[in-house]
Amino acid sequence: MSRSRTRPAAGTGPAAELALTGDLARPVRLTVPDLGAWPQHRVRVSFECATGGVRHHRFTGPLLYDVLSAAGPGFDPARRKDRLRFLIAVTGADGHHALLTWAEIDPDFGRAPVLLAGGADDTPLDRSGPQLVLPQDRCGARYVSGVRAIRVDGTFGPGA
Repeated sequence: MSRSRTRPAAGTGPAAELALTGDLARPVRLTVPDLGAWPQHRVRVSFECATGGVRHHRFTGPLLYDVLSAAGPGFDPARRKDRLRFLIAVTGADGHHALLTWAEIDPDFGRAPVLLAGGADDTPLDRSGPQLVLPQDRCGARYVSGVRAIRVDGTFGPGA
């Protein structure tokens, strides 16, 4: 006797979650709909993909800085410029990783408008998960699709 498999209808099933962990006062698990709680930014980007040439997309979502700031990074107020030693590791569902520094996204330093996009080309990313978007990057290697984990790590640097 053969069994037939049925697939869930498109767009059904659980929403993908991402875990914010590390040196945070409020680690949390978030879905794409949760990201709507922060101010939304829209960007048009062009980046080179090693295997597919130049890509053009529109992304919508909150700034990574805003999302991580709400989680309470463990900066030591007694240490001058403590936030400069913090690293941000982003992991996608496919195992792709990217690394950023806090200084890149901090408005007092690099002020890079890095997004944790919940929408791409007017399509919600609820099921696949958010995408890390770095509009300032010419190469698309640090764009991470289906973000599943973001770890904030303040153990970098002397005396850490």
